[in-house]
Amino acid sequence: MRDKRILVTGGAGFVGSHLCDRLLALGHEVVCMDNFFTGSRANVLHLMDNRRFELMRGDVNQKMVLEVDEVYHMACPASPIHYQRHPVRTISTSVVGTLNMLELCREVHAKLLIASTSEVYGDPEQHPQTEEYWGHVNPIGPRACYDEGKRCAEALAISFSRQYSVPVRIPRIFNTYGPRMHEHDGRVVSNFVLQALMGKPITIYGEGDQTRSFCYVSDLVEGLIWLMDSDVDAQPVNLGNPSERTIRQLAEEIIALTSSSSKLRFEPLPEDDPTRRQPDISRAKELLGWSPRVSIDEGLTATIEYFRALND
Repeated sequence: MRDKRILVTGGAGFVGSHLCDRLLALGHEVVCMDNFFTGSRANVLHLMDNRRFELMRGDVNQKMVLEVDEVYHMACPASPIHYQRHPVRTISTSVVGTLNMLELCREVHAKLLIASTSEVYGDPEQHPQTEEYWGHVNPIGPRACYDEGKRCAEALAISFSRQYSVPVRIPRIFNTYGPRMHEHDGRVVSNFVLQALMGKPITIYGEGDQTRSFCYVSDLVEGLIWLMDSDVDAQPVNLGNPSERTIRQLAEEIIALTSSSSKLRFEPLPEDDPTRRQPDISRAKELLGWSPRVSIDEGLTATIEYFRALND
């Protein structure tokens, strides 16, 4: 297979930067585009001397044409703190940004992968969540800018596939963690790790009985690339770790791994916060041969070491 020229939007973000690393390691040419709204140059600084890497400041909300073979459309604020603070920008990036990337791919005959999310399932009434489940989403709640933006992005991608035969890949990404997570983006793993390292109380919303399933970033990146390289066109595929745990269990694991003196502190549950979240990854296993390999202890240890070094 020939080396490809690949655009990664949001490439200086948490997942995007790891994706750039892996694509370069596979021998491809990578154009990393980011407006640095939530991404950081520090995440890709180690790539700047690579002759096959190009960093471009740009915004997917602006129309553009680039000669590329593939587009990984990762750009969008993904943490509740960021997208609830900037709801219009968030929904615009999901809808207008995705439309622009679809137009780009239609123009240059490229393949598009759009990063969708488990948030399209909302607070699910089906457990675990399969791709056939339509979701239980509040269209006017505080999370709607992200949830409904991604649901619309999926609809746009499917429509372009049907009307213009643009090849599209739609991973629904479940909770992902690892090095290069933003320190202050409000995600549960980074929050808990930082609080534990500083010996501060671990903030748990509700009773901590709500569940999540955490996938290490290298496993997710592998799944994204395998999906892009597959023949699985125009249908969503769950990518996540099906190992479900409560938020309280996660906090206790992080306290143990950091040998922290932190205690648990309970706060009211935010509006529309999902009570259960676990992917059914049968489709990914069957069609891609993909399943996560990094254990929660391995992944949390690497993440803790990253934040420990960052704050030394």
